[in-house]
Amino acid sequence: MIPTIWSWLTNPASWSGPDGIPTRLIEHLGYTLAVVAVAAAVAIPLGVWVGHSGRARWLVSLGNALRAVPTLGLLFAATLVIGPRLGGQLAFVVPSIAVLVLLAIPPLLAGAYAGVEAVDPAARDAARGVGMSGWQRIRQVELPCAMPLLLSGLRAAVLQVVATATIAAYVGLGGLGRYLIDGLAVGDYGQTGGGALLVATVALLVDGVLAVGLRGLISPGLRLRAGRA
Repeated sequence: MIPTIWSWLTNPASWSGPDGIPTRLIEHLGYTLAVVAVAAAVAIPLGVWVGHSGRARWLVSLGNALRAVPTLGLLFAATLVIGPRLGGQLAFVVPSIAVLVLLAIPPLLAGAYAGVEAVDPAARDAARGVGMSGWQRIRQVELPCAMPLLLSGLRAAVLQVVATATIAAYVGLGGLGRYLIDGLAVGDYGQTGGGALLVATVALLVDGVLAVGLRGLISPGLRLRAGRA
């Protein structure tokens, strides 16, 4: 099996053309970026508001409950319901993006909520005591303190989407998942195994880049405290 996978990965034909690895990789990362951007725009402000106000905590529980929904089954259902109302490629793109957004929301929502909710009450009281408004407390006190957990949720969401975006291939879209689906369809297990290895490698590389790149968004004092803990 390993020689077969290696043979497929080192075959020049696997790296060229519209079905080549570079093209599929760009598609896969494009889906991931679009999904995480939409999910973050929804989940992070909502999680910050819930953590700041202490209201509607049931939204976080609901978000966590979404993790139990079978992603592939939800994708087929969304395609059957939404697809006929759209034309062309959008009939497959929109349901796939919508399902992956639902998958990305729970870790983002939980991370933003947990980070803000865990802010030291003394810091909140001090900010209130110097006359800061609610928005100023969020922007200048709560968000900086919440960054470690918020960014942890972001990393979890990105990793989950990178690994799960392969399901888009089930409804005819591109990405690295095409190698798994097409390989299984024709019994090309080198292609299937190579595709799985590529997805795992990309997920690890993206997570590593985020782990290093996002450190600059965390206050040095918080990084030092985390290191001592």
